[in-house]
Amino acid sequence: MPLIDHFGILAPFYEIFIPPRKPEKLIELAGLPIHGALLDAGGGTGRVSQALQGLAERVIVADLSRKMLRQAVRQHGLKSVQSHTERLPFPEAYFDRVIMVDALHHVCNQAETAAELWRVLRPGGLLIVEEPDVRMLPVKLVALAEKLALMRSHFLAPPRVASLFTQWGAQTRIEKDGYNAWVVVEK
Repeated sequence: MPLIDHFGILAPFYEIFIPPRKPEKLIELAGLPIHGALLDAGGGTGRVSQALQGLAERVIVADLSRKMLRQAVRQHGLKSVQSHTERLPFPEAYFDRVIMVDALHHVCNQAETAAELWRVLRPGGLLIVEEPDVRMLPVKLVALAEKLALMRSHFLAPPRVASLFTQWGAQTRIEKDGYNAWVVVEK
């Protein structure tokens, strides 16, 4: 348990400080709409997946923070599950799409999270990991600020994120836009 519950404190104000971006790029990369289920892993308040409702039969937000998930349900009517991303409570190959936006650097164990996201993704499915590119100076400053705030953040460069999935024979590609990178993983 972290010393400070950063996300619990920020939950009521999170979308004011970090508003959702336009979803078009994520929708394109994820090949939406689909007729299956979509998981927003580490999705917090649902600020991203709210825009994806109706583009998949089921949209589920999984996050460790109960207070963030309350916002996802209250503000956006999303289905939510409180869980570590390292131990998701879903059967193998349950989701047609898995997204993780701006959250991989916050998890306890990135390799275990990657294995779990891979496990719940069905064959032929897509997984999209969006992370700030820590090779860029402004992102390095954000990473430093999060360390000073005693967050357990650990940023990985996009090629390192992609390498978390190649051990299973995943096809990966990286797309960049300014300070952000999307790692697209095909199972």
